[in-house]
Amino acid sequence: MQIGVDSFVPLAPFENPAERPARSAERVARLLEEIETADRAGLDVFGVGEHHRPDSVDPATVVLLAAAAARTKNIRLTSAVTVLSADDPVRVFEQYATLDLISKGRAEIQVGRGSFTEAFPLFGHSLDQYDDLFAEKLDLLLALRDNPVVTWEGKLRPSLKSQPVFPRPLQAQIPVWLAVGGTPESFARAGLLGLPLMIAVIGGEPRRFKPLASSAASRAASSRWSISTAAPAPMPDTRRTRSRSACISSATSQTRMGERATSSGPAMSSAWERSAASGDGRRRAARPTTRRPANTAPTSSARPKPWWRRSDVSTPISAGSTASPSR
Repeated sequence: MQIGVDSFVPLAPFENPAERPARSAERVARLLEEIETADRAGLDVFGVGEHHRPDSVDPATVVLLAAAAARTKNIRLTSAVTVLSADDPVRVFEQYATLDLISKGRAEIQVGRGSFTEAFPLFGHSLDQYDDLFAEKLDLLLALRDNPVVTWEGKLRPSLKSQPVFPRPLQAQIPVWLAVGGTPESFARAGLLGLPLMIAVIGGEPRRFKPLASSAASRAASSRWSISTAAPAPMPDTRRTRSRSACISSATSQTRMGERATSSGPAMSSAWERSAASGDGRRRAARPTTRRPANTAPTSSARPKPWWRRSDVSTPISAGSTASPSR
C-alpha cells in the first residue's frame, strides 16, 4: 500500500484583485512546505493537479513539482492529473523526464481527460474531440515512454518519423497512470492498454468502484494483460522495473477543489491511499500489479491496438455539453 496526498493548490477567497500576485506567491510557498512536510513524515507520493482557473495556482504542474524535487529526498512526485487532451505529449514527456532527472528517479505521470474543460478553448481545442484527443495523445505518450526514437502517425497531431526524443528519464520507465472518473469506458481503456488505474473520484464508497475495476481486469485479460494481486517486490526493485502497477485510490473528505478550507485558508490536501479494494469495501495491503506478457519486448509494438482504432470498444462522447464531461 502507498499513502499520499493530492493538491489542487486552491487560493483562499479574497476581494481585492490587486492581492492576487502576493496571495499566489504565498500559496505556492505553502504548497512546497506541505510537500516537504509530507516527505519528512514518510508519505510515499505527492500529486499536484492541473487547472487553468482563477481559484487555483497549479496550471504549470511540472514547475511546482520540480521546485519540490529540489527540496525533498524520498517522496515520489506526480501530476494529479495532467490534462493530456489539451497538451502535447512530446512536451509532457520531455518535462517529466527532466523532472525525473532532478528528483533522481521519483517522477510519475497521471494522465486524464480532465473534469473541467477550461483547458480546451485555452489551447485551441474543440470539445467535439474530447475523447479522440486524449486517446490519440495517450498512444503517443506511451510510444515516447517506451522508445527513445519514435515513429508515430495520428489524425489530430503531426506525425513523427524516426524522431529521437530527449532527455530520457533516470528510471527505466516513468510510471504513467490512467486517471479515471466514473465512466465505464475509461476503466475499459486502462485494461485494454495494461495501464495502472487511478480512480480519481472525489468521495464515495470504495465498493461502488469494484464492478468498474473488474471491467478493467476483464479488458486486460482479453488484451493479453494479466492482473495479479500478489504482494509487490521491495520498492527499490519495483520502481526500476518495467512491470506496471495497478491500484485504486479513494479521495474521501475532499471538496470540489480537492482541499478543505479552514478559517486561515486552505488546509493541507486530503490524503488518499493506493491499494486494492476488496468486495466489502475494506482495503487490503496487497498491491495489484499488471505484468507485461512473457517474452514481450517493452516497445510500442507490444501494446494493444490503439483504443480509438478498435471496433470492440465504444467511445463516450460529451461534445457540446456545457457541463464538465466525465473522465
